[in-house]
Amino acid sequence: MVPKKIFFTKGVGVHKEKLVSFEMALRNAGLAHCNLILVSSIYPPGCKRATKEEAAKSLRPGEIVFAVYDRQSTNEPNRLIAASVGVAIPADPMQHGYLSEHNSYGETEEKAGEYAEDLAASMLATTLGVEFNADAAWDEKEQIFKMSDKIVRTSNITQSAIGNKDRLWTTVFAAAAFIEGE
Repeated sequence: MVPKKIFFTKGVGVHKEKLVSFEMALRNAGLAHCNLILVSSIYPPGCKRATKEEAAKSLRPGEIVFAVYDRQSTNEPNRLIAASVGVAIPADPMQHGYLSEHNSYGETEEKAGEYAEDLAASMLATTLGVEFNADAAWDEKEQIFKMSDKIVRTSNITQSAIGNKDRLWTTVFAAAAFIEGE
């Protein structure tokens, strides 16, 4: 089975129970009615991007959905948390791309997203033989990757939140989920 479609989603949930806060984040992301199977980081060749709305129409309750995802939880008031999935797509549609997952404490949504995007792009770049300084800032690496003409697009989906002031569990979730497609 090689997925033909993928969609990106994110969510946040708050509840007195940690597990229920995760459930609420899954609801917010539109995946609570599915059984998620965590897979590794390969973006299949030729896989088309679908919208969350398109995916919602095709997902059935109890369906097994393969996904690259990450989550983070806290019950510490005012603690910043983030969960992110990065993606890097090669210029050659016959080549696979990469997805990456990242979660953090104290990182802004922008920083967490850039980090996840950097991870995915770096994995793809090493596969494609693009030379770069691994210690360079993301902006510098991004320019090298795009100038190589081997990586056509990078992006991320990231959810951040600040821990609930009343010590309720706060959970953030980000995912790239595969769906059946034509």
